[in-house]
Amino acid sequence: MDGIHDLGGRQGFGPVRFKTGAAIFHEDWEIKANALYSLAVKGGIFNMDEYRHAIERMEPKHYLNASYYERSLTSLASLCVEKGLISKEELEELACGFYPLSLPSAAGRSNRSEPKNFKPGDLVEVINEHVACHVRMPSYVRGKRGKVIRVTPAYPYPDAHAHGVKARDEPTYDVEFKSSHLWPEGAEEALVNVGIFESYLKFVSD
Repeated sequence: MDGIHDLGGRQGFGPVRFKTGAAIFHEDWEIKANALYSLAVKGGIFNMDEYRHAIERMEPKHYLNASYYERSLTSLASLCVEKGLISKEELEELACGFYPLSLPSAAGRSNRSEPKNFKPGDLVEVINEHVACHVRMPSYVRGKRGKVIRVTPAYPYPDAHAHGVKARDEPTYDVEFKSSHLWPEGAEEALVNVGIFESYLKFVSD
């Protein structure tokens, strides 16, 4: 879906802050949240695409102000409520107050087309579309042209997998873009590789 989470390639957020050797967890609740979501996926309560989509569906203000593990916990709680494992009222009773959950999900979709079987060296273009369902197609490559350099094994198609829609698994293609094509007059010359599902691509001529 198109939301505040899709920040890749955007400017205006300042330098990326990081610390070498930074701790993975800072508080005990973060360890528990991470363990619970991992257990839920392993137990088949929800899959990774459902998990990612529930994070995408967070209120924008909540998403931007939440830490990594708060987003994870919001996704976990939202999916557990949506799947009937616990009610919102029971959750808020345990939390002793209001508990923010993700917004409702839109309908998913199956594969956009028949297999295309791109090969390394093929010139492709990323389709330029905006959808409300889960989608793993970063906005900064939409409508852009690149070259296939590698093919991966097939994975569940995210637009369907996050919504319980039947679809065939698809390969992803590592597509190479020129930075000057992605961000004209806004980037140093470089090559950018992005893994893109088959349904998001179409052939182009020279």
